[in-house]
Amino acid sequence: MGKILCNNIKEFNSSKVMAKSKYEYVRTFEMEDKCLQNCWIVVRLDGRSFHRFTSSHKFEKPNDKRALELMNRSAVAVMEELQDVSLAYGQSDEYSFVLRKDTNMYNRRQSKIMSAINSIFSASYVHYWSSYFKNIKLLYPPSFDARTVLYPSDQNLRDYLSWRQADTHINNLYNTAFWGLVLMKGLSNNEAEKILCGTVSSEKNEILFKECGTNYNNELPIYRKGTVLVRKLIRIPSSKSKKHVVCPLHVDIIGDDFWKEHDEILNLEKIKFNKDFNPEDNFYIVRNS
Repeated sequence: MGKILCNNIKEFNSSKVMAKSKYEYVRTFEMEDKCLQNCWIVVRLDGRSFHRFTSSHKFEKPNDKRALELMNRSAVAVMEELQDVSLAYGQSDEYSFVLRKDTNMYNRRQSKIMSAINSIFSASYVHYWSSYFKNIKLLYPPSFDARTVLYPSDQNLRDYLSWRQADTHINNLYNTAFWGLVLMKGLSNNEAEKILCGTVSSEKNEILFKECGTNYNNELPIYRKGTVLVRKLIRIPSSKSKKHVVCPLHVDIIGDDFWKEHDEILNLEKIKFNKDFNPEDNFYIVRNS
């Protein structure tokens, strides 16, 4: 019996080697897609066909705070799983994830990084849906497209994030004015579009104030500035140990103040301890730290 068993093992191993040598050639068809060294890796997700998705699920106009907080929670899930994501910025139906320029996650393979971030984010959006939309059933799963861009310098990265925050302001000001005219003044979509066509920011602000009685500067910062997620170490009053958390901030990231306060991001330093942490501030404890 011992010899027969030994022969069977040899035959099994032999066939496995043969199968591997016969079919392994297909791996040569895979493309080498490693991201260039010493560059910031940014993965941006955008909602696919989200106009239809928001209409089907009756999102509030011009902004649905529940939807923005769900996007934020899904982005935090990405940061919980992938420690090399040092910062994330989101607005409307998009989110940008910034990976440390010295990361070697997935051997810097673009397709692996992009697909991992997209899958974690999309799955988390579905998973946490009921936590934010308690009385609205998810009719069908959302989907997001993704792209990866490399930025070789710190200034390039800052300019990218400045571009996204400027876009947040432009889009939100228009949407706030548009839906103000439609919902508060009773205009049709076409009528509101004609009034806003060709107007600059100051004119939209004036239309909002005169026609809708709305001071745009009083709108919530999450609408006007979007959300930037940063990592911090804090000491919660009920705990003696330091906790790794992700903090959502709704602040200006175009100027220098943010980057001076959070200088560890560009300097590739360890997570900074926030000794001035306010227990009433919003934060998410990172489970996988």
